[in-house]
Amino acid sequence: MSKKNHIEEIVSTLPHSPGVYQYFNSDGEIIYVGKAKDLKKRVSSYFNKTDKSVKVQALVKHIADLKYIVVNTENDALLLENNLIKQYQPRYNILLKDGKTYPWICITKEDFPRIFKTRIIMRGAEYFGPYSSVWILDTILDLVKQIYPIRTCRFPMNEETIRQGKHKECLEYHIKNCMAPCVGFQTKEEYQKIVGEIREIIKGNSKFIAEKILGEIHKCAEELRFEEAEELKQKYLAIINFQNKTVVTTATDENLDVMAYDVDEKSVYINMLQIVNGSIVKGLTIEYQKRIDEADEEILALGLLELRSRLQSDSKVILVPFMPDIELEGISLKVPMKGDKKKLIDLSMQNVKQYKLDKLKRNEELNIEQKTTQILFTLKEKLGLNKLPIHIECFDNSNISGTDAVAACVVFKKGKPSKKDYRKYNIKSVVGPDDYASMREVVYRRYSRLVEEGEPLPDLIIADGGVGHIETIRKVVEEELNLNIPIAGLAKNDKHRTRDLIFNSQVISMKTNDVCFNFLTQIQNEVHRFAIEFHRDKRSKSQLKSELDEIPGIGPNTKEKLLKELKSVKRIQNAEISELEKIIGTHRASIVYEYFHPNLSL
Repeated sequence: MSKKNHIEEIVSTLPHSPGVYQYFNSDGEIIYVGKAKDLKKRVSSYFNKTDKSVKVQALVKHIADLKYIVVNTENDALLLENNLIKQYQPRYNILLKDGKTYPWICITKEDFPRIFKTRIIMRGAEYFGPYSSVWILDTILDLVKQIYPIRTCRFPMNEETIRQGKHKECLEYHIKNCMAPCVGFQTKEEYQKIVGEIREIIKGNSKFIAEKILGEIHKCAEELRFEEAEELKQKYLAIINFQNKTVVTTATDENLDVMAYDVDEKSVYINMLQIVNGSIVKGLTIEYQKRIDEADEEILALGLLELRSRLQSDSKVILVPFMPDIELEGISLKVPMKGDKKKLIDLSMQNVKQYKLDKLKRNEELNIEQKTTQILFTLKEKLGLNKLPIHIECFDNSNISGTDAVAACVVFKKGKPSKKDYRKYNIKSVVGPDDYASMREVVYRRYSRLVEEGEPLPDLIIADGGVGHIETIRKVVEEELNLNIPIAGLAKNDKHRTRDLIFNSQVISMKTNDVCFNFLTQIQNEVHRFAIEFHRDKRSKSQLKSELDEIPGIGPNTKEKLLKELKSVKRIQNAEISELEKIIGTHRASIVYEYFHPNLSL
């Protein structure tokens, strides 16, 4: 029997009932899972429609077999479809894409539980979350830490180990961050009571806890236990402050789930805000990658189930941007058109927009990183290096006729300038314009110091120059310092533009539009810029020196006043004593005048 006849025979026997259908390819793999109010009508539409989209045509082309499961209600079908998609991830179904792992609050299952933030879900503990807003999570944990003395140690603590005296109070007890249950200063019942209150705060019931503490304050006051009342008051104020920090969304204490929905060419984005007692306690955005033409109502329904499960929501009211293809028993779905509840939908949409923006930024950063890594791989292959040149250093000299000679070293790590590692060098041992000798001095100073301090050495050294500069660096690195570091050179043409990459006495050809060539040009331009700037700075400082600097008792302020008024040293030299006195006073004027006129008496 042909594939087409086989499918037609199955379709002809399908019931007019709610259910889930599965399409298989010739290898027996599930390639699509769908749900339907009417299995026969829904499945038949795939094979009878003449105006099918390209994606649907591709799906139908690969269908070799189909199976179905009949259920009682459409809602049951949706739940089953969601589970099967997550289990098998068929290639033509929407795919749930998690951009990152969101943090949770963990309460351990111990006699004396620990409470902390984590991104790892393991058995044997209670988890609350996930929190897409780390700020909200940290605010909750800060509140808990402020008002409840919960242990932070990781000792396996229980009533038996306490009786055996296996623990000892620590610093946390002495600074009143813990009540030392480890030595019996706090009972298991007292500790568990505190954990219960913390659990309610995490769930969003901070108002309930505040009212409870307020009642205890009044009771303590009536019984004249004022110190205890004051301690409770501080806890109460901390909870009120926490409530003020959270986003108050409604005038009522209504518990709500709020959803937003957005779509682009490839993906669908769905956000849910969980609101407890009028405040946002959690929020989460998920992304579905579209594989075929699913209806928005169906995707929103899947997202609703997924997000309610993840956020552990039991709200009886869900605000939605449009009606999803789902009915939930005991739960009201509403589409607000105006007022405060419409503003909540808008707020949820803001979270969707932010998620998309963050995703775009992550993708851009990833693309840049991938491009950079590819450039380094290309450079490694061109030079025949043993490892990727993650750490590159480049040297250049700068001087004018041997005066004010300087050198510079720039450092690139992972393809990016590491400016904190840049170094400037004044040439100390070389007289006159000798580039090779200057290069030798600087390279020796650089790598002898790195070796002495145990700092990491570069994977590649680049000289801003040709064979002569390479050989100079090689002699220092290999013969004097006994180091094994690859050395390349970047020779320039008559217009001072990068021309050749030289390595092992070989010229390695590169096209000017090659990304690797552009990367090397960037390094060369950067070291040249850095060296020139240093040289100009040094030269300008030397030019500021004048004969005035040789006059004893004349400081920079006096020098500045004279030059500002008289403009030059020559005019200062020819000025009359009275003119100098008007500018810098009698005493300093006499010093300057006597310096320039030593044979004249005042």
